[in-house]
Amino acid sequence: DALKLLDGVKGGLAEVPYFPSSNKIGATVAGNTQQQAIYALLASILLIAAYVWFRFTQAMFGLAAILALFHDVLIVLGALALSYWLADYIGFLGVEPFKINLTIIAAFLTIIGYSLNDTIVIFDRIREIRGKSQEITPELVNLCVNQTLSRTLLTSLTVFLVVMILYVFGGQGVHGFAFTLVVGTISGTTTVTSWPGESMRSDST
Repeated sequence: DALKLLDGVKGGLAEVPYFPSSNKIGATVAGNTQQQAIYALLASILLIAAYVWFRFTQAMFGLAAILALFHDVLIVLGALALSYWLADYIGFLGVEPFKINLTIIAAFLTIIGYSLNDTIVIFDRIREIRGKSQEITPELVNLCVNQTLSRTLLTSLTVFLVVMILYVFGGQGVHGFAFTLVVGTISGTTTVTSWPGESMRSDST
């Protein structure tokens, strides 16, 4: 009887497919993911610099775009690091100790593309206004920023509303993604709107 019962159990198990799964990620897999993420970010930044350099025919445009990207990425990275310490105090705002994963890496790449788009809009206006002149003055940059400011604010407000709704009502799987985009949108917008035009005018005189 025992052998018949055992044969029946074996037959039942043989007919049911078994899909092994794991809820833990080992150090090797995590290290490979981190390495691939770093390579992806570096590759995207280098290609962006080359593209901007080629499009605007001057290396300083590519360098300026990279500096703007680094600023936005570092601000968001700092916010993610602070979330570990502030989660206990402002957890009621939905802040939790976020950890960098593939979803947040995707948010970083999204921020890079979004920041680059805003930067190229300003660069296009600079190229349009200066014409054939190779000189770029602080007054010219300030004028171009002011002329594109309304477009930047409207676009940022639209993106902010969408990611804020996603942050508040989205599920746990997109919570970190939405938090990263919220911080990145605020950081990128405040950087453009706080351009020190008046001080640069006084310094140049």
